[in-house]
Amino acid sequence: MTLRRALGTLALVLAASVAAGCGGGDGGGGSTVTADGSSTVGPFVTKAAEDFQAANEGARVTVGISGTGGGFERFCRGETDLSNASRPIKDEERQICEQNGVQYTEFSVATDALTNVVSSSNDWATCLTVEELKKIWEPGSKVKSWRQVRSEFPDEPLKLFGPGTDSGTFDYFTDVINGEEGASRQDYSASEDDNVIVQGVSGEKGGLGYFGFSYFEENQGRLKALEVDNGDGCVAPSVKAAQDGTYAPLARPLFVYVNNEALGRDTVQAFVRYMLDNEVEIAEASQYVPLNEEQLAEQRAKLDEATG
Repeated sequence: MTLRRALGTLALVLAASVAAGCGGGDGGGGSTVTADGSSTVGPFVTKAAEDFQAANEGARVTVGISGTGGGFERFCRGETDLSNASRPIKDEERQICEQNGVQYTEFSVATDALTNVVSSSNDWATCLTVEELKKIWEPGSKVKSWRQVRSEFPDEPLKLFGPGTDSGTFDYFTDVINGEEGASRQDYSASEDDNVIVQGVSGEKGGLGYFGFSYFEENQGRLKALEVDNGDGCVAPSVKAAQDGTYAPLARPLFVYVNNEALGRDTVQAFVRYMLDNEVEIAEASQYVPLNEEQLAEQRAKLDEATG
């Protein structure tokens, strides 16, 4: 079973739990952990959930993919134990958590290389500058053809696909490319499901989209990743480039937020500790950049402090 299929299965389990009225928390049983949020962080937490459940009979971890913003909405209402996020929590989200008495601990779990992709049939584009990406995606952009991006490109219609406004990927991309979080042209096909973006880009010769590196890794036969030139030459998205900082400005940290009250339950605490103790293996298996030893030690210290 692929990570995407497993993620979909776990998301359906979560949906069924909510429909049945179980809500968040432990769903009435101490052996259940509920997570929701970023589709980018989803594969990491899904892999951790699969392995944790295999090693702990009776434990159940459900993972939803409602987007970073949607995940925080549920988390700050106290409906979930974990919120997966591809950006830090916003001030307004933090305030809602405080109003609802939800205290939490933020954990960095991996690093991602946000990836610009085109169809595998695109034989003209291999690298775009940050300025060209801004020209394409900035608010009010009228770029409709690849030739408008660069004169030597063909006059092929440019079909854009990307995450919706609830996505942390959208927030991060618009911030570092367009200079303001949330600032983007609106005439593109948006979805919180990265698999929909994969299908859209791969089905259009002139398609262009962006999402987390792991989704490109799983669809290399259908898509081509573009290099990015931030002023120091073209750099391809990769684990090494994200680790050494050369894939700028699109390398970013990934987070899991944990409800401190939920950490008082043995299964939640054990699951979070399992993620951190096996972070390198989980990150590599789900095509993310692992934390280094110093970063891991810092995250484990956070868990020890939060659990007393």
